[in-house]
Amino acid sequence: MVQRAMTYVDKTPDEQSRIELIDALRTVTEGKIHVEVERARLTRMRVAVYEAHGQITEACDTLQEIQVETYGSMDRREKTDFILEQMRLCLAKRDYIRLAIISHKINPKYFQRDDTEDLKLRFYELMIQYDLHEGNYLEVSRHYNQIYTTKSISEDAAKWPGVLQNILLYLVLSPFDNEQSDMLHRVQRDHNLEKLELCTRLAKGFTTMELTRWPAVESVYGPEFRKTDVFSAQTDDGAARWMTLRDRVIEHNIRVIAKYYTRATITRLTELLDLGADDVEAFLSRAVVAGTIYARVDRPAGAVSFAKPREGEEQLNAWASDVGKLLGLVEKTTHLIAKEEIVNKIARAI
Repeated sequence: MVQRAMTYVDKTPDEQSRIELIDALRTVTEGKIHVEVERARLTRMRVAVYEAHGQITEACDTLQEIQVETYGSMDRREKTDFILEQMRLCLAKRDYIRLAIISHKINPKYFQRDDTEDLKLRFYELMIQYDLHEGNYLEVSRHYNQIYTTKSISEDAAKWPGVLQNILLYLVLSPFDNEQSDMLHRVQRDHNLEKLELCTRLAKGFTTMELTRWPAVESVYGPEFRKTDVFSAQTDDGAARWMTLRDRVIEHNIRVIAKYYTRATITRLTELLDLGADDVEAFLSRAVVAGTIYARVDRPAGAVSFAKPREGEEQLNAWASDVGKLLGLVEKTTHLIAKEEIVNKIARAI
């Protein structure tokens, strides 16, 4: 009966009649398990009316009343599509907390099927917008990586370069850690990256332990990258990400300096990092707190020590190792001397 009545929804003479019929059918189907799928579909119709009138909050709240993940009679593809619609409306409502909760209802392994590419792209595009709002650039890069591995994207020469570029740009914007470094090296090994000259140079700059001066980065990459959505000069978010890139370049340079220097003056660091003394201390402090380097600032002397002092046991082990190596060299030298003496005695005897 409900299914037959649903066929008349599209035949209603006006919108008011359509709304009344949908509401009546939703009232009839409420709490009845055998028509739960029909109720979910009717709810989507009602939500579409709300959205057409600009009532985003009502549309979002109404759609969230339906918990399709518990429906055994609904096809999995339809369930996923329904949940994606809930996520989209949460994003439109700017309810990011509920969006994150709802996103966990979808198992990403489902997108490994060939007939789910459209759902996969919708899901990761929504997650990109969510993580951009949260500032989780590493997650944004991972989402783009999932899009990049989608067959329809990887085989389209017009689409994959932009996606691959976004993977790299958001990756270098991410704070340095083991996961970020590992993913950056894997992206660098992608053969397609070689076809994007600027991206290849940028990846090399962040994976090579050499200083990368910010003025040079700004002059080389600025004209091209400031035109992209990531670093757009026309938006506040783009300008903020450009300054974040500057911070990542400086942090990379600090790691390089900490690797090659045991001690350096603040004056020398200001020259190498193109920063003022206060900014140098601020970046050093953040790097130490993050655990990426060891450093101690001696303000009266105006110097920074990057050499980590050894603990007592570690120092004793180092001494024991050095003594062991020395005794080994002495023993080897003694053996060689004895060997030469024997050879000389034999030569004289002959």
